[in-house]
Amino acid sequence: MLGAYFISPLANAESIDTSKINYLGPIAPQNALKPFETNRKNAILNNLKQSLAAEQASVSLFGNTVKWQSLNKLNALTEPGLQALKFTLGTTRFTPATLKLEGVKEASFYLNGELVSKSGDAYKLPLTTGQHQVIIITESVEDWGKVALDLTSDLEGAKISVSKEAPNTLSAKQLFDSKTVSNLSISPNAKLLIWQTRSYNDKNSNKALKETYIKSVKDNEIVFSLPANASNFAWSDDNTHLVYKSSKVLYKLNLKTLTTSALSEDLSGISNVDFYDNNTLIFTWVKRPEKSTSLTKYYQGLEDRWSYARNKTSVYLYDLNSGLMRQVSPAEFSVSLQDFDNERGTLLLSRSISDYAAPPHMLTELLEYNLKDNSQTTIGKYRTFNSAQYSSDGLYITAGPEFGEKAGKTVADSQLSNNYDTQLYSVSYDGKIITPLSKTFNPSIGQFSVLKNDDVILNVGEEDRRQLYVFDESKKRFNKVKTNLDVIERFSVSNEKSPTLVFAGTGAQLPQQVQLKTKLSNAKSKTLFNSKKAFYANTQLPSLEEFNFTNDQGTEIKGRVYLPSNLDKEKKYPALVYYYGGTSPVNRAFTGRYPFNLWAENGYVVYVLQPTGATGFGQDFSAKHVNAWGEYTANDIIKGTNAFLNKYSFVDKTKVGNLGASYGGFMTMLLATKTDMFSASISHAGISNITSYWGQGWWGYLYSGEASKNSFPWNNAKLYSEHSPVFNADKVKTPLLLIHGDADTNVPVGESHTMYTALKLLGQDVELVEYKGADHQIFARDKRFHWWNTMLAYFDKHLKDQPQWWHDLYPNK
Repeated sequence: MLGAYFISPLANAESIDTSKINYLGPIAPQNALKPFETNRKNAILNNLKQSLAAEQASVSLFGNTVKWQSLNKLNALTEPGLQALKFTLGTTRFTPATLKLEGVKEASFYLNGELVSKSGDAYKLPLTTGQHQVIIITESVEDWGKVALDLTSDLEGAKISVSKEAPNTLSAKQLFDSKTVSNLSISPNAKLLIWQTRSYNDKNSNKALKETYIKSVKDNEIVFSLPANASNFAWSDDNTHLVYKSSKVLYKLNLKTLTTSALSEDLSGISNVDFYDNNTLIFTWVKRPEKSTSLTKYYQGLEDRWSYARNKTSVYLYDLNSGLMRQVSPAEFSVSLQDFDNERGTLLLSRSISDYAAPPHMLTELLEYNLKDNSQTTIGKYRTFNSAQYSSDGLYITAGPEFGEKAGKTVADSQLSNNYDTQLYSVSYDGKIITPLSKTFNPSIGQFSVLKNDDVILNVGEEDRRQLYVFDESKKRFNKVKTNLDVIERFSVSNEKSPTLVFAGTGAQLPQQVQLKTKLSNAKSKTLFNSKKAFYANTQLPSLEEFNFTNDQGTEIKGRVYLPSNLDKEKKYPALVYYYGGTSPVNRAFTGRYPFNLWAENGYVVYVLQPTGATGFGQDFSAKHVNAWGEYTANDIIKGTNAFLNKYSFVDKTKVGNLGASYGGFMTMLLATKTDMFSASISHAGISNITSYWGQGWWGYLYSGEASKNSFPWNNAKLYSEHSPVFNADKVKTPLLLIHGDADTNVPVGESHTMYTALKLLGQDVELVEYKGADHQIFARDKRFHWWNTMLAYFDKHLKDQPQWWHDLYPNK
């Protein structure tokens, strides 16, 4: 055994031995191409690293199976080809470390899958809270007896653990990179299923890895592979063909022979592809104007601030037999295709009309276009409208409570409704008879699909969950579909008399699952995919508790608390309070832009609450969002945080942070002017001046049409000024981090600049971080990880008295 091999337990490092290191070798035959000697070194080693990172007992290479073993069991002084070492480093706080590798001429060092370059004669490792996988690939080490690894903590008092076991703490990469099902579509006869997945890895960085298959519903087995980037799937009603789009080309797949034929050369800009009948396709086609070379842009209305405002969308029919196509929507304006009825020969179309006379300062015209005589009939013009579909004797329409002369409104006449609280209506063909169907149904209606018997399956926002319901048309009632998931992300339903349902979703502590239900009323489902087993099997996850309280108006405010998996109630923990506060609740998805589970595993108790104004809790609750701009919301957050701190005695009341984004960022700024109960605050893409957001945000005037309904700077200056955080900036005492994308069109970056200017001039503790090229949300993988790190590092600095991570990300100049 190689007793000479050692890792030196220097200052602040845990004493370890070679039994804590995994060894694999030789990886390749001695005469195999040596990657260190080729210009393809990085590509070869990246591929190899992916295989080595998998938590498997062995690796198959060149037909040979090579098993991992403990390094202390290696007897040879040298081995041919490549070798690899793998181990796990763990920290309970951000810890900069240095690792020296001696006795190896050529090595590639990977920390959590990312290549680390040498700094002098050592590797600098910024270890964040949690566990980190180290992989070292070496070539032809002359004498393993002379190899040494010296691991040193660069932070006094910090400890680094070393283990041969795989990491079991939740990581950002798990949450972002793990494979998820991104698209589902079941065939009309429920025999086949489109199955599209998305994942990420270090090799491809920001580029999503997609896989697209046709599966057999019966046994969940792949029967055909489609192009990875396939989209716009359409099944023929007779179940003989599938049409899809790939790289601007439309293809037709014969489902009996599994042969593919191209239908077009270039149809870039088409979407919403469907079979009008078994021989005809219908789709929408967006035509964009040529780029202007003019020195000026002459605005044609408020909508002209949108980059897509001058695009024109038309509806086309495509004859599969001849390849001919024709535009079938009115040529004079741009439309959206809501639905079609091939038996009646009609299209259901909508279009937006500029009309600034009343909030939300736009009209939607719903019209029916008759393909037989090219006539069109206007069904109605509406201030609130979401979508429409045909039923056998009329239409189903989703819209706000004030649709159809306030047909769905349940709040008092003196109270304005929140039209983001979407309702379901039955409407006659001519639009004259409107019947509200969901007035006594509190959830807010989202995507829906009309079944053969005129029942409707709906994805609804029910408090902080997204659930499936079936509206029973004959009994005029809503029946819940049992899924055992908190948030249904997508669903697809077959066209049978007794339809089959497939759906994907997550829970607050449950990674994605895909389930199949052969009967909507059946409580049992068949699980087709379980992300927890595939990607989180050995991962520790926080525990979850429900926490509700009653606000000053006597209304119960719902919330939940994430507790670290290693919680010790004898210790004191910092806490984070998260909210949105706008018109939508913070749902219970397992992950997303704000990773509550990850924050908890980084040592924070996380409280998420649903303050007054959100949809999904009933119209009385959501209506209080209108003309309030944080009035009720701030009180709920302050009272809820106090109640939370009183119950959870192991939370340090002097170490509580708060954060929110968009309207939630506005709430963070507003709270900073109202209370000093928080020790540090983060506002992402927040609004500091309601007037400038109303006038400059792409959708500012539209959103304000609900949030500030009938109120304008000239008739309600008090609302626009007193509720704007910058007008009360002198009251701010809490350290505040402002984060914004510099390409944000929704809430322009100037909103953060305004608050930053005010607080700097007032001498307050304020930081501003902009993400270059980022819009309202941070999507790109590299930016997402940096953004998550920025938020945690800021809170570590202020709530854990650990500024090292923040200074590592943003060194003092």
